[in-house]
Amino acid sequence: MLINHDFSRRVTIALDEYHWVRSPQGGVDRVMLDRIGGEQARATSIVRYLPQTSFPQHIHPAGEEILVLEGEFSEGEQNYPAGWYLRNPPGSLHQPNSTPGTLLFVKLGQMSDDEKRPLRINTRDTANWIEEKGSSVCQLFENDHESVCLMRLASGALLVTPLLLGGAEILIMQGCLIEGNSIHGEGSWIRIPAGQQMAFIAEKEHTLLYLKKGHLPLRQESQP
Repeated sequence: MLINHDFSRRVTIALDEYHWVRSPQGGVDRVMLDRIGGEQARATSIVRYLPQTSFPQHIHPAGEEILVLEGEFSEGEQNYPAGWYLRNPPGSLHQPNSTPGTLLFVKLGQMSDDEKRPLRINTRDTANWIEEKGSSVCQLFENDHESVCLMRLASGALLVTPLLLGGAEILIMQGCLIEGNSIHGEGSWIRIPAGQQMAFIAEKEHTLLYLKKGHLPLRQESQP
């Protein structure tokens, strides 16, 4: 399966453009933002668990990144309410479930082999945030391949970068971003290819973003 697999192309998907697809696992639906492969895929998705949903225990050979957007996500008996960020390294084993239901932003099969340790960050803990020029940043992860953070922007704040060597990816969790004559609202997912610039203005106070940079390949990938 190939969905938005050409990483040299910019992609923008607004909330009202979400196309929900049933997962083979009952009680789980997903919006496939980009995907290369079948059930063992390199994929970026919005995933929704209905209440009382459970997955069988399974391994992610190339890792999994999760941001809990709503509800509560669980691994075994460990619970992660909205705001938690998780990284499960390549080869890790888990048994995901949700009692009340949950909405997740999930990236599969995109980690480097040198990631060895699980990571858990509560982004609603104020101790994890740093003020930067009127806005604030919660740094989630950084290595030679990528940088991941949440950003909370004041109204009118600029999000501008020069040429992005490894591209960028944004999920607008709250608020809006203005780009030229366009307004990107809450729930919008934006993927900016390597070699392009990023220039946005926060329209609303406390605009909240997931931002990943440096991780996009320079060339189109093909299906394995």
